[in-house]
Amino acid sequence: MQYEGPIYRPPSEADSLLIQATVGCPHNRCTFCMVYKNGPPFKIRPVADIIADLNQASESCSPLVTTLFFPAGNTIAMKTEQLSMICRHAHSVFPHLQRITVYGSSQYIHQKGEQELRELAQAGLSRIHVGLESGDDVILQRVCKGTTRQQQIEAGRYVMEAGIELSMYVLLGIGGVERSFEHAQATAFALNAINPTYIRLRTFLPKIHTPMLEDVEAGVFQMLGPHGVLRETREFLTSLDVTSQLTSDHYTNYVNIFGQLPHDTPRMLKELDLALQRAEGSFRPVYIGTQ
Repeated sequence: MQYEGPIYRPPSEADSLLIQATVGCPHNRCTFCMVYKNGPPFKIRPVADIIADLNQASESCSPLVTTLFFPAGNTIAMKTEQLSMICRHAHSVFPHLQRITVYGSSQYIHQKGEQELRELAQAGLSRIHVGLESGDDVILQRVCKGTTRQQQIEAGRYVMEAGIELSMYVLLGIGGVERSFEHAQATAFALNAINPTYIRLRTFLPKIHTPMLEDVEAGVFQMLGPHGVLRETREFLTSLDVTSQLTSDHYTNYVNIFGQLPHDTPRMLKELDLALQRAEGSFRPVYIGTQ
């Protein structure tokens, strides 16, 4: 099997077979992301090569494969016909396959529209991981996300209406001290309009080789401390009106809250309140990320 460039996968895909379908990211301008800043440039692997990798994997581990993830950073940008083809082939060679997942940014999902997403669902695509990051248009523009809140809402609805599971990522602290409240409120607004399957929390850390790190070091961007992030999380959580499953399955977070919304909201708020009683010095320090 062939791999090129950084290969990242969500923690929830830890047990998934990884078959690379695309290389790099077609957007690659988010100021907080370091993954593809040094390349390689985005490209779609030939379908024949992807199918060859699927066949090779099926010969060695077919009965064991129940979940499959197609890296790299924005595989949803593949042509629908191509992505459908490899999804169908995966189901043909892995008889116990239960889930096929990709990364996809909202602007590329939006370009496909609901009809093409329905075609992908019929072909066996089960879940899309989407970096919402924020629902605040000011923040989205500042971090060069390449989309707007309205476009993210429409794209999210397309996915849900097509019958594909939607896992959306929120980047706590990405608005800094200046827009913490706006970030919490606007992000909750966007998610309320989508009601995704999963909401996954991440906490912003400045990464090497990124414009955001330059802004932090220059004092242009003032980061939230642990209590600031926890208060932002609390504001966000109290503003949610969804039936999503919320998780914080990531090393960047200060506390690991999780549960089914809205049933578990009171418990999670209590956990945040307990965490806020701790001294800030008891939490991990802010540091520069390298991965």
